[in-house]
Parts: sequence; C-alpha cells; structure tokens
Amino acid sequence: MDARDERLDPVRSFTLTSFRLEEERWLQFVSEEETQVIFSTFFNTPDYKNLFLCQDPEDGGLSVDLDPPKNVQTKVICVSRSGREVITRENVRKILIIQEVEGEDAKSFIIAVSEEVTCPLLINPETSRRWVVGLAEEALRSTEQQRNEALVMEAQMEGGTFLTYPDALHEDQLHGNTFTDDTEEGKLSHTKLLYSCDTTITEWVKLVSDFLQQDSSQPVLDGLDPLPSEEFNFWRTRLKNLHLIQQQLRSSRAQQVVSVVQRADSVYWSSLRDLYSEVQEGLDEAQDLTVNLDSVQEKLEELEQMDYQQLGDNMAALMEEVRQLWIRSEFYRRPCRVVVLLQEICNLFIQMSRRFLHEEEVMSGLGSDSGPRLDDVTLVIWTLQTLKEEYRRCRTQLEQDGDTHNWDFPSNLVFFNLDHFLLHLQSIQLVKMFGFLLDRPLIQDQLRPHLTRLEELVLEELDQTEVLFYSEREEPNAFSRFTPSAAAGLCWTQQLRLRAENSLDHYRTLQQLDLDSGASQLVLQRFQQIVDLLQDFTDRVRSSWSSLLDSDCEFILKQPLIQNNLPGMLGVNCSHTIQGLLKELRYVSRKSDVELRPHAARLFTCRDDITQSCLSLSHMVSCYQQVASDVLPVELPLIRDQLQDLNQNLLELQGYTWNSEGVQQLVEQKRERLLLVHSSVSRARANMAAVTRVTQEWAELHLLQCSGDSLLEVSDTEQTYRRIREEGEEVLRLTQVNRSLYGAEVSSESWIRYLDHIDDQVQDGLFQLVLRSLTVLLDNMNPQSCSVFLTVSLQLQETGSVFEPSVGDGLSDLLQSVYSAASLPLRVSERRHGNYQVSLQQSPDLSALEQEVMHRLLQVKEEAERLSAGLDRYAYLWQSDRREVMQEFLTYSRQLGDEEVEVEEALPTLKDFQREIESLHRLSREVTHLDDVIVLHSWLQVDLRTFKDSLLSVVHEWKHLYTEYLLDSVRDSLQQVTHHRDDDEESSPSSSFPLTETIFLLEAAGVELPEHLSAQLELIT
Repeated sequence: MDARDERLDPVRSFTLTSFRLEEERWLQFVSEEETQVIFSTFFNTPDYKNLFLCQDPEDGGLSVDLDPPKNVQTKVICVSRSGREVITRENVRKILIIQEVEGEDAKSFIIAVSEEVTCPLLINPETSRRWVVGLAEEALRSTEQQRNEALVMEAQMEGGTFLTYPDALHEDQLHGNTFTDDTEEGKLSHTKLLYSCDTTITEWVKLVSDFLQQDSSQPVLDGLDPLPSEEFNFWRTRLKNLHLIQQQLRSSRAQQVVSVVQRADSVYWSSLRDLYSEVQEGLDEAQDLTVNLDSVQEKLEELEQMDYQQLGDNMAALMEEVRQLWIRSEFYRRPCRVVVLLQEICNLFIQMSRRFLHEEEVMSGLGSDSGPRLDDVTLVIWTLQTLKEEYRRCRTQLEQDGDTHNWDFPSNLVFFNLDHFLLHLQSIQLVKMFGFLLDRPLIQDQLRPHLTRLEELVLEELDQTEVLFYSEREEPNAFSRFTPSAAAGLCWTQQLRLRAENSLDHYRTLQQLDLDSGASQLVLQRFQQIVDLLQDFTDRVRSSWSSLLDSDCEFILKQPLIQNNLPGMLGVNCSHTIQGLLKELRYVSRKSDVELRPHAARLFTCRDDITQSCLSLSHMVSCYQQVASDVLPVELPLIRDQLQDLNQNLLELQGYTWNSEGVQQLVEQKRERLLLVHSSVSRARANMAAVTRVTQEWAELHLLQCSGDSLLEVSDTEQTYRRIREEGEEVLRLTQVNRSLYGAEVSSESWIRYLDHIDDQVQDGLFQLVLRSLTVLLDNMNPQSCSVFLTVSLQLQETGSVFEPSVGDGLSDLLQSVYSAASLPLRVSERRHGNYQVSLQQSPDLSALEQEVMHRLLQVKEEAERLSAGLDRYAYLWQSDRREVMQEFLTYSRQLGDEEVEVEEALPTLKDFQREIESLHRLSREVTHLDDVIVLHSWLQVDLRTFKDSLLSVVHEWKHLYTEYLLDSVRDSLQQVTHHRDDDEESSPSSSFPLTETIFLLEAAGVELPEHLSAQLELIT
C-alpha cells in the first residue's frame, strides 16, 4: 500500500484532529515502510481486530502497533474492526470503530468493543449465516481470546488475577436447547461446551492455587531483607485480589460455568466447589490479618516519626502489640508468620539505625575525633538490645499465661540479621575507643588483652556457626513449608555462610589496629574452614538433588499412563508424584546453580503436555469410574458394549508411558469418545434420578387432610391430580429420552426390562400414596383418636328421618378419590396391561386396609341407625293425618286407641283442649333439649339441628290445629254477642265454650287475638 491509500482516510482525519498534526507529519509517518506493513496487515488480515496509534510526548513522532501499548500515559487512538472482513475502500467507514482513550484505557477499549460490538455481531445468526461455515465461530474465538488477553493484562498490571471464561459459553447456548437436544449434533455441542468448561475450571484452579501459595515469607527465602511495610502491603494486596477473584466467581458468566458442570455432574464440579471454599478461606484469613496488623502498623509508623533517642522507651509498647497480634489472630498464631514479621521489624530498626549513624561516615571516621559518634553507636546498641530484651519479656509472659501457644521457635531465627549488625557495631565501638591510642606502647600493651578477647569472640561466632551446621543440617526445615526440602537446605546453608561472612567483615574492621598477624591468620583460616564446610555441603546437596530429580524423572517417564489400583479400579499412574516433581523443576529452573540432567530436562521440557495429559487422564478415569461403578442392574445390559469399549481404550493406554511420543494427542482422542459416553450415561442416570424423585414425592402427597373444623376432606383435588398427571407425562418423556441416550431398540429385551423397572418405581410410588391415604383414614377412624373427620346430617323428609349424605356415601367418595389418583399416570411398561389403579386394587395389603375401613364403617353405621331408631318415637307426629286426628278429637274428646271400635261420642270441653295443648308444649320443650350434635365412635359427627327444626315445625302445626279451632270459637261467640245485642240487649250468647276462659287459654298458649276480634271484644265489655 502507499501513503495515498483511501482506506487510511478515516484514520488520517481522526489522527490529525486528535493529535493536532500537520498533514506533512502524517505523510512522513505513513511513508515509512514499517508503518505501511502494519497498516496493510491490519486492513488485509481479519484475524487482527485492533490497531493502536501513539504520539511521543518529547518529539511528537507517531508510532503504530497491533498490540496495546504498555506504560503509555498519553492518549492513544484505538482503531477496531466490527466484522470479520477484509477492509476495502468501500466498507472502511462502516467497519472501523475509532476512539481516543488514555494510554492505560486502551485495554478497556478492547474489552468494551469485544463485549458490546464484535461478540454480539458474531453470535447473531443473521450476521453469521452469510459467512462460510465455521468462520463466525473461529472469529468469535479469536475475538474472545484477544479480549481475555486484554483482561488478563489489565488485571496483572493492577496486581490482580483475571479468570477467563470458556470461548464456547454464550447466553443463547444456555437458554436454548443445548441440554435437551438429543441429536448427535446436540450431543457433540454439549460435549464441547462441557469440555470447554472443564478446561476453564482447570485453569481457574491453577491460577488461584498459584496465587494462594504465595506467601509473605518469600522475600526472606530469597535472601532479601524485607521491611514490615512489605508484610502489610502483601496482605492488603492479597485481600483486594481475593475480593476480585470472588467477584469473578460470583459473576453471571461464572455461574453459567457452574450450571453447565453441575447439570452434567462433571468430575470438575467438586474441584470448583473446593475452589470456592479455598477462596472464601483465603478471604477470611486476609481480612483477619489485615485488620489485626493495623495496630502493629500504626505503632511502627509512629516509631518511624520519632527521634531515634525515643525508640528504646517504646520498644515495650511495640512488642506488646506483636504479642497481642499473636493472641488475637488465629491465622497469625503460627511460628513461620511471627518469625517473618519479627525479622522484618529487626530489618526496619537496622535501617533506621544506619540512617541515624550515617554508617559510611562512622567507618571512615575511625581515626578522627570519635566522641560524638561513639555516643551514637552506644545509643543504637542500647536501643537494639532493648528490643531483644522486650522480645524475651513477651516470650516469658506468653509461657506464664498458658492460654495460647508459646513462642517455642529458636530466637536466632528472629535476630539473625540483628545480631550480626550488633556485632558489627561493637567492633566499630572498640576501634573508635582505642584506635587513637595505639601509637602509645603502654596503651597497646593494656589494650591487647581486650583485642585478643574480641578475636576470641569472632572465633566463637565462627565455632557457633559450625555447631549450628552440624546440629541442624539433617533437618533444615525452618522455611521448607513453601519450598522443596533440598531448596530449604541450600537456603539454610546460604544463611550460615552469610553469618560467617558477616563475622569476618566485622573482624576486618579491626585490621586497622595492626594486630598480631598470627591471630589474624587464625581467624582467616577458621573462616575458610567454615566456608569450605558449607560449600562442600552445598555442592553435595546440589549434586544429590540433581541426581535424585533425574532418577525420579527417569522413573516417572518409564511408568505407564494407567495402572490398576484395586481389582477393577483404574487410576492415573504417579499423578501426585508428577505434580511434586514439576513443582521442584519449576523451582530449579529459577536457580542457575542446579543442573538439570537429561531425564529431568526432558520432563521439564514436556511439562505443559504432561500436565494437560495428567489432567485429561484424571478426568477420563474419573468419568469411567462413574460410568462403571454406579451402574444399575437393569442398566448394565444397555451399556455393556460401551463399557467394554471404554475399558479397552483405557487398557490400551497402559501400553504407553509418560515418555511416549504423541501421548497428549492419543489421550485427547480417547477422551472425546469417553466423554460422549459419560455424558449420555450421566444424563440418563440424572433422568432416572428425576423419575425416582418424582415417585418418592408422590408418597409424600396429602390426598386427605383435616380442614379447619377437623373434618377430613380431599385436599386440593384438582391441583394434586394435575400434578400427578403432569409428572406422569414427564416420566414418560424422560423414559423416551433415555432410550435415545442409551441407543436402545424398542423391542429389545434389555429395554423392556428397563421399562419394567421404571414401571415398578411408578407403581410403588402410587402404592405408597394410596397406602399413606388409607393409613390416614384408618388412624382417623380409631375410636381412641377423639377427632371427628366425617359429618352427616339427620333430616326429616316426607318418608321419615334420613341421613344426608348417607353414612357410607361420604366415606366411599373418599376411597374413590384416593384410588382414582393411581389411574392418572399412563403405564410405562409396554407388556403390562391395565392402569395402575387396577393393579393397586388387587394388592393384598391395600385390600386388607380397605376391608378394615369398611368394617369400622359398618360399626358406626349400625350405631347411627340405632340413633335414628331412637328418634322414631316422634314418628306419629309426622306420620298421622292431622285432620283425621282432629275430627276424632272433636267427636270423642280424645284420640282413640287402635282397639277401640264402638265408643260413645263425647264433645270435647275446654279442659280437653287445654290438655292437648299442654301436651304439645311439653313435647316441644323435649325436642328443643335434644343434642344439636352427636359424635359416634369419636369420628362420625351426626348433626341433628335440621331434624330438630323440622320436628319443632311439625309440633307447631299440631298446636296450631287446636288453637285455630279455639280462635274460630271465639270469633263465633263474638259475632253472636254482637248480633243478640242488636236484637235483644238482655239475651246472652249461646256458645259451646265460655268466651272469657277460651281467650285466657289462648293467651296461655301464646296466641294473641287478631285486632278485629280485640276491637269487637272491647265493644261488648
């Protein structure tokens, strides 16, 4: 391309405006060959999604790159393509997205464009269907890879850990038919998605595990002299990053990964759960330490602001804070942690002391006036000794308290550097005290014993170094928690050598005193002995480590990939040993002084392939064990051929070793086949578990329940029936899905037996449902239950007293509703006829319960009939013809008996009427006092209120018959009185009953005269 290429126009105009460039500068820039190559690559290669232009802040020159710029604080122009097409002059303005961002935001721009523009376009079927098959998927993977790289880079620059997500994971896949599509294409898509998620979880576990294994003691192990601030920053940074990791693990995309592996019952689901737990435990630890270290940090910051002369008086308060930290924090109550913190505190005071003394000036001023400097050195020695004394006081106090663990670690681990610094200062002190007097012979003679003593102290220090070496060389485990034991040994010998070298350095400060050369030679010889001893040990450890590593690696490389751990149980061979060796090899690779011999070098070179193969094999073996060990008897014939094929594939791997060529490719080939079988079988078993869960839940349903007034009734019949019917349909659907997953023939005997097994489960679930309901029914029919569950009402009808509903009908309805639930699910078995209700009604156990129910029903029914018969004493009231009875009363003044045939007529008197009315009054009171409700056998409630109301109404009608006759008599009497008064005032009325007595009788019966009769009565009185 040339500088006038039209595809450059959008970029040129934006760049000139953004950077305020002149046209000449732009032409000069695009005329450079390197610039043209980059632009041409970007325009013509769809794989490159972004282009970045920057301006040098010093000379104003432009630069262009296909990768995001690093450490750029000025603005950057980001050019991105929104489609996977070659950029031409026709589509350039449609396909390019150009934006100006700050240097550090370039990665954020890539992320935003990928998430909001490119990925949605590539996922959209309308966009991708015009492309070659597979092109959109490849473009999507490339875009997401670039996005993930940007996110990882951004997280790393911020000191964080970024967890990438599977390339194949998209919303449409999860909400579509990925998990229900039983076609070969659907199975393959599901397997690819599961494999992608499993691989992602492996990466997450590795990233997070690597991060969690980091420890604040690493600078000490590396031979550095860290300060407490590094400890505080370590835990704050760790807490921040753990929050970031947890936030990512709780994100919607991470939850999609969880959903995929959980639905598939992947073996990595347990690893993911463990990862969540480890992150939470790490968070708890980091939060605890960050909070509890605050008081120590505040105290140290306070000390750093003080004059050096004030430090000694504050050492007690500082060590008290450290002691309280040990007591408060369970996570810091570990020797390795407090030793590191105390070492860092010592390093801080060494640094503060050096600043106070201006150590170079002290050393260079040995022959000058040393008075003021000597006082400063004395002050520093006193201050540091005070720190050690306060440490010992706190240690003693912890031992006396006895409530917490003691500081039982060696003190020399804490004060290793401090002791050497003190020895150095003491040497300087002696030189400064006596150096200016050495010219005087008398003084030399007096000083020589002291100098000789100092030489002895140096030799004693060297001797002590040798003693430490011999006493601890077999167990140099002070820092082996985070490093291999051999590495810990090398670190330990390095520290001893530094101790010896420091002793020699301190001694060399005395050589200016012109001491006896023989004594000096003795010290140097002793030092060389120690150095030779340590060097010999170091060489032997390195050689032994290198040899042992090579031997172990040779052994591993010759081992088969798969082994039989137990009869019928396969396992990945040496997987834990491999991980341990790789950890050591990674450590050795950072050290140039340990030789990697051929087998170790081979294993280290192939570490990524071996690690991936080990993970894949572990996954394969785990999947195989799941398929083989959890098999059901009825399932085995359906998967026998597949099991044999899988077993053969795994056995073939026993012929390959970790050193074989092409192991990773072979493992991946066999893994895909195994994952397809595992996925199908796992889904089929999950469906079977769903069927089992459905049938078990049926047994817990309540077809009968007590209502608010303790009456047993069918509970939510329609809703319960609908649930059983729908779940029965779901059982049939899952059964058909399983036939497809197993690839079974409909007419095969193995499939028919499988259906019979499911049919038995369904029938057993319905059996338990009916059994539970009948048991509830019997429990409520127990006379000792004292709980009413059925109610009938006694009613008075034309035919007489009847129960409504009848005593048997209510219970029959309950029994019918219970059994009818078993008719709702369709039959699963194809060779068993009749629905489940018919089968259950033939069950001896259920029949026995049903017969017991009917027996108890017969008992209560007989009791109810006796109750009804007892109330038939009132039957004459509704069975007799009231007109005939009244006519008989008016003729004979009483009701004749059945045997009375020829009786003389006798008209009733008013007393006869009074007798009949009072008899009916007594009968009315008797009926009123009957019980409203009677409970039979403690569970059948008979409601008599309707019967009582009807019977009282009949009694009232009888009474009305007599009172109405008397009212008619009163009416006739009043009419006669009125008529005779008009004709003859002195005549008296002719009536069968005295008017006044009749009226009194009616009033006593509760009958009032009508108003017109009352008015007539007033006229004649």
